Amino acid sequence: MHRKHNLKDYAKTCATFSIEVPEYYNFAYDVVDQWAERDRNKLAMIWVDQEGNEKKLTFRDFRNASNEAANIFLKYGIQQGDPVFIMLHRIPEWWIFVLALLKLGAVICPAPTLLTPKDILYRLKAGHFRMVITDEENAVKVDEVVGECPGLSVRCLVSGERKGWFNYQDELLYPAPVSRHTVSTAEKVTTRSEEPMLTYFTSGTTSEPKMVLHNYGYPLGHQVTARFWQDTRDNDLHFSVTDTGWAKCAWGKIFGQWIEGACLFVYDIRGKFVATELLPLLEKYEVTIFCAPPTIYRMLVLADLKKFDLRQLRHCTSAGEPLNPETMRIWKEGTGLDIHEGYGQTETCCMVANFPGCRIKPGSMGRPSPGWHIELHDEQGEPVGVDEQGRVAVKLDPRPVGLLVEYLGDEKVNQKAFVNGFYYTGDKAYRDEEGYFWFVGRDDDVIKSSGYRISPFEVESALLTHPAVKEAAVVGAPDPIRGIIVKAYLVLKPHLQPSEHLAMEIQNHVKEITAPYKYPRSVEFLEKLPKTHSGKIRRNVLRAMAGAKNPD
Repeated sequence: MHRKHNLKDYAKTCATFSIEVPEYYNFAYDVVDQWAERDRNKLAMIWVDQEGNEKKLTFRDFRNASNEAANIFLKYGIQQGDPVFIMLHRIPEWWIFVLALLKLGAVICPAPTLLTPKDILYRLKAGHFRMVITDEENAVKVDEVVGECPGLSVRCLVSGERKGWFNYQDELLYPAPVSRHTVSTAEKVTTRSEEPMLTYFTSGTTSEPKMVLHNYGYPLGHQVTARFWQDTRDNDLHFSVTDTGWAKCAWGKIFGQWIEGACLFVYDIRGKFVATELLPLLEKYEVTIFCAPPTIYRMLVLADLKKFDLRQLRHCTSAGEPLNPETMRIWKEGTGLDIHEGYGQTETCCMVANFPGCRIKPGSMGRPSPGWHIELHDEQGEPVGVDEQGRVAVKLDPRPVGLLVEYLGDEKVNQKAFVNGFYYTGDKAYRDEEGYFWFVGRDDDVIKSSGYRISPFEVESALLTHPAVKEAAVVGAPDPIRGIIVKAYLVLKPHLQPSEHLAMEIQNHVKEITAPYKYPRSVEFLEKLPKTHSGKIRRNVLRAMAGAKNPD
């Protein structure tokens, strides 16, 4: 029996919806193992790599394999509460290990494989990790810095041989097969919902990453993400394009989707990647739900979408940064489907979105998720009026399920984020008469020029409608007359060359489609934009290039 997922009666759903968090909860036991028990053949994952190799795994496969892995980790002394650093590509073992660690009550920290030895050292020292799990390629990086991490006592290779590491594949065979049926503890580990479960290092654009802590109740919050925003049902094949090291993986590649009983489609991307590789996969595997960041959609709309049979695709979502209306328009022309934007952070679940069944306003973040009370505040913490910019604030009474517990080891940041019963996201937005939110930018990104407050996103959206522009980023730059002007950094589409004439043409184009005071008075062409590991534009680098003072 399928639940009715969409929010045609948005107000009623928001008024009545709540998530019951039990005293004890463990996603691995209470979701994955339960699906395995109910239906031994229920498909949990279709995995494909770039060479076309394919694996299909059931929930029962994951139950059994995670029990085996948990017993191996027990052998090496991993216990409840131990922090574990896991850095793997999109391979099934990542999910197996995460489930195994949850069964032991450990605290997991996923990390992207793009990290450098310096990045890894910072994280290992900050998180006081007991164990690291990775592959041969990334073990080399860990070994460069392991001497500075005396608490890191256990190192696990998913496969291969390396001094000081144990090989997971060998442990499955020697000295004897381990149990596939139970975890070999005297009694089943129980985890309270409020116990630490998961940490993420946010991708800092102006400072070292902060360490975000979520508890064992956190997966329950992603019912809103999967059920309402992504419209996930138990017969869906869900494809979220994201790395295992980022919180977007928690949004789209494990918790909410498996709670709803959907099957995950996982594409193991390594090395050179062209976004249009995804279109034949959507067609061949008949993906029903697709979620990707705006960067991917912007690349996909350059293809002839009508060449692909995407009739099984029924719902599309995007998150990570604002999506430009022009991209939404072209995608709908090519597929017949809207892109439903969602907004949230590493610190949250999906907290604002364009929900299925509700009218979409292109360029809008949407409306607050059920269970999330969102306000916009001025600098003094007072609510602002309609169409006025304000700081995005989450009410803590009642505290929404899926909100971070705290920033670990950073009381200064906690005091700034949690104020007078609200959590402040660090973003600015405005709300229209119908309750739709519109993203303005990070607190530090809003440009104040000639008495105007200008959203970089609005200018970037206008720039991206010009046929020559592939990527755009806008910052404030110092000017002797105006104080601050709008400066655009642009990446052109292939085979186009920068010129003063093209810069003027683009400036005039922006003047025509948005308020004239918003147009970039300075334009600079780049081969690529500076970005974090997670793909966010590093505006502090661009501000430094423009000669502006970087905010703290």
